[in-house]
Amino acid sequence: MKQTIDELPLNKELTDVLQHLGIKEQNPAYSTGLAWGGQESKNARAIHSPADGNLIAHVNMATADDYEQVVKAAEEAFKVWRKMPAPKRGEIVRQIGEKLREYKEPLGKLVSYEMGKILQEGLGEVQEMIDICDFAVGLSRQLHGFTMHSERPQHRMYEQYHPLGIVGVISAFNFPVAVWSWNAMLAAVCGDVVIWKPSEKTPLTAVACQHIIRDVLADNELPEGIFNMIIGDAKIGSLISHDNRIGLVSATGSTRMGKKVGEAVGARLGKSLLELGGNNAIILTENADLELALIAIVFGAVGTCGQRCTSTRRLIIHENIYDQVKERLLKVYPNLPIGHPLDSTTLVGPLIDKDAVNAFTNALEKVQQEGGKLLTGGEVLSGHGYETGTYVTPAIVEAVNHFEMVQEETFAPILYLIKYSGEIENAVEIQNGVRQGLSSAIFSTNLLETEAFLSHWGSDCGIANVNIGTSGAEIGGAFGGEKETGGGRESGSDAWKVYMRRQTNTINYSRDLPLAQGIKFDIMD
Repeated sequence: MKQTIDELPLNKELTDVLQHLGIKEQNPAYSTGLAWGGQESKNARAIHSPADGNLIAHVNMATADDYEQVVKAAEEAFKVWRKMPAPKRGEIVRQIGEKLREYKEPLGKLVSYEMGKILQEGLGEVQEMIDICDFAVGLSRQLHGFTMHSERPQHRMYEQYHPLGIVGVISAFNFPVAVWSWNAMLAAVCGDVVIWKPSEKTPLTAVACQHIIRDVLADNELPEGIFNMIIGDAKIGSLISHDNRIGLVSATGSTRMGKKVGEAVGARLGKSLLELGGNNAIILTENADLELALIAIVFGAVGTCGQRCTSTRRLIIHENIYDQVKERLLKVYPNLPIGHPLDSTTLVGPLIDKDAVNAFTNALEKVQQEGGKLLTGGEVLSGHGYETGTYVTPAIVEAVNHFEMVQEETFAPILYLIKYSGEIENAVEIQNGVRQGLSSAIFSTNLLETEAFLSHWGSDCGIANVNIGTSGAEIGGAFGGEKETGGGRESGSDAWKVYMRRQTNTINYSRDLPLAQGIKFDIMD
């Protein structure tokens, strides 16, 4: 394990990155795409990097009055944006994708520095934004409905999809820009306008995105209010959730947060798209290719320092290979390079803050009280290079599935080893035996085992992978999960439909008015 890191204070390179992205020492509370507001707010938040504790910048926190200004701008923009042909909206998104290509490196660095994920993951997150733009451009020419035969003569029936209006996007700190883009670019080609509330822990990347897309909006002489951003705490999130003017609320975060959003939106009979917690497992059968599996397990468990909703939390191992797998992991874990996320040799960066560190240490303490055995890791690093108190050593714990802490999602690098015996159905039962249902994976070269895992009595998760890990979803497929994960779907496939309202149309081109189901209703003499 690397015990020191290269000191990377807010040096010239990082200062240049911030300047290039339009980040100032003090940043406004909201943007309507073309204009900024909330500059005079007295309520400011200092944003420090979890990597080295340095102050990056300040952001003003929005008020309820600021929120009203943003909603009014969005309402007016929607009247214009919805009338633009979908392929023309797609052209705007294409240009945004080109801008993101230009800014990939500096934006990726800011994602890494503000959030703490390693640079390769920061760059990968920006690539996700570019990819969803490409996907949305093609989608803008494929917003198809259906036609069907009517039972009535000389009648035509079909379905079409219309824009919803304003889409509220509440994103989490761990993917500070990608999740917004999944929602915003699909919503945009569907004819919706967006109000984005980024995590108050990572708002600077959102500010940077607003600067990046501003030129595209201005160059195309579009009105303000199409892509909006507002920085605030849970009070702003609550305003979005309770607002009847918001057609859809897409919220990513903890199950606890999602239940509050779902309750508020449901009470007004609005639409919600919830992407919440995961308690993801990889099953290793005795037919697994362990060379393949090892990379997937380690990346899934320690990537983003365990702060992905798709992180691998549980490893369900057949008893015949359990000791072999455990031995190999115990050789890898102590040698993982832990350090500054912008250091090219680092594989494990910091946790987001000290609250996350406390959750990590508390979970390990509790699971050991339940009977779990800590095999490696679990330390909070200190000393030169680790003064922030946000660096930890990823932990491996032998456990059983019914332990309370195993049933919970701890947003930190803890991997629980769970032994199973017998057939694949036993492993699947363990995997499904949690309240969350986001991502799952199996490693096996046995077709009977993998097909059982993918069957309707197999994995109950929204994502089920064979011979790849639980994290690293591509944008082409719909992303989301079941049970306490919320049931929402974002990104690819036909996820676009949630951003639209569905309408069935019947057209009578005859000179008679026959009623459906053969009903007779004659009012003529």
